[in-house]
Amino acid sequence: MKLITSLFGIAGLSFVTLALAQEEQTTSPTPEEKPSTTIQETPAPAPETTTATTPSEQPAAQTKEKPRAPAANQKPAASAKVRSSAAGAPAKKGSVEATLKDNENRWEASYAAHDTAVTQSLVANDFTGVHWDGRVMGKSGVISEIKKDKDTYKSAVNEKLAVHSYGSVVAVVVGTAREKGTTKDGKPFDRTFRFTDTWVERGGQWQCVASQVMKTKG
Repeated sequence: MKLITSLFGIAGLSFVTLALAQEEQTTSPTPEEKPSTTIQETPAPAPETTTATTPSEQPAAQTKEKPRAPAANQKPAASAKVRSSAAGAPAKKGSVEATLKDNENRWEASYAAHDTAVTQSLVANDFTGVHWDGRVMGKSGVISEIKKDKDTYKSAVNEKLAVHSYGSVVAVVVGTAREKGTTKDGKPFDRTFRFTDTWVERGGQWQCVASQVMKTKG
């Protein structure tokens, strides 16, 4: 009787063990589900993020370095500026003064030589002048006076010339002209004139545009 009871106990224990084994198999994940779970939980590869950021940084570095290259071209620009300034600079006062004094001396000497070519060259076409006797005349009037003059000159020189510049293209010359010689009647003369001439530079040439003359002696 005890043997039969033991056999029933063993059979019952086996049945319970078998039932528990089947329950564990049902609740535990099957081997096929593991790959799908692993695929869902795997994060995006880290190297891809690093690769995406690296190219964007390189152009920025190159952009910062570009402005340094033209530094070598600064010297030609400066020299061009110097050349431009030198070309546009006005003539020095010394050269203007020397030029106008030479023009005045040539003009005065042309009266003694009865040479109208100098007046034609130095006097502007729109010239206006006041003669020593009060007459107002233009360029043609000055040339006419030279042609009508029959005096013989021993000397005709300027004295005490003073040049006053007003900017780079306008200047006024104040001076004295002294002339000695004989008239057409053979009478000697020694006369002095005080004059004020206004000069303007046009096209690189100085021309007298106005004049005021007064006789002070003779």
